[in-house]
Amino acid sequence: MSRTSIIEVEHLSRTFHLGRKASVAALDDVSCELREGTCLAVVGESGSGKSTLARVVVGLERADSGSVRIAGTEVKPTTARRQLRERAKLVQMVFQDPEGSLNRSLPVAATIDEMLRAHRPDLDKRGRRDRVLELFDEVGLTERHADAKPAALSGGQKQRVAIARALAAEPKIIVLDEAVSALDVSVQAQVLELLKRLRAEHGLSYLFITHDLSVVRDIADDVVVMRSGRIVERGTVDEVLDAPREPYTQLLIASAPRPRWKPQRGLRDALMGADA
Repeated sequence: MSRTSIIEVEHLSRTFHLGRKASVAALDDVSCELREGTCLAVVGESGSGKSTLARVVVGLERADSGSVRIAGTEVKPTTARRQLRERAKLVQMVFQDPEGSLNRSLPVAATIDEMLRAHRPDLDKRGRRDRVLELFDEVGLTERHADAKPAALSGGQKQRVAIARALAAEPKIIVLDEAVSALDVSVQAQVLELLKRLRAEHGLSYLFITHDLSVVRDIADDVVVMRSGRIVERGTVDEVLDAPREPYTQLLIASAPRPRWKPQRGLRDALMGADA
């Protein structure tokens, strides 16, 4: 059964100027869509443009041309508080490093309380506290974690706090920018299972930015592969990972670490010359 597109990206381009003569095309005529209730993985090497795509989608970065529509409404960078609040009810972002959204001097519950103040004006102080604890329970944390400061939590626990913070706005979409890449393998697996459960329970849609193909099959429905600001391949997880058409995608898959994996001789050289 087909699903409605909740994010539509059309012909996005974004160039960063590094000096008087140097520039980098982070996005070059990028078009893709996220189907409602699914997970779209955007994969590629560092510098491929995938994180810039994520930032443009949520309005943190301005595109030079093209458009992004979320639930039928075009996204544009803004500083207007009302528009930012409305957008936050649609889409939230979880970054690779959760430290940026946590105040080191306050218990992590304060981060969630701040979100609830903005998005749940119907709740009083007691109601917000109850909701904070509900959210912490949803992500596998306890009241003890809620009352701790960031320094007392592990990396995986802090990322769970970041996910709880995103859930506090009750969004339809969560953009996850390398959200599990800094975690060790066992913690990464736990967070992926959490994300899958939350998606099923809340009907969420995920835009999942990653360089790690090993996690894509576990969480994604569809995949786009980016290289040098362009999409070079797209399809379902099975289509892209089991039968990749593009040499670049084939080499990314061949270079992904796996049990008893050894680097192929000359793989990096071949990868850099895949368009030759």
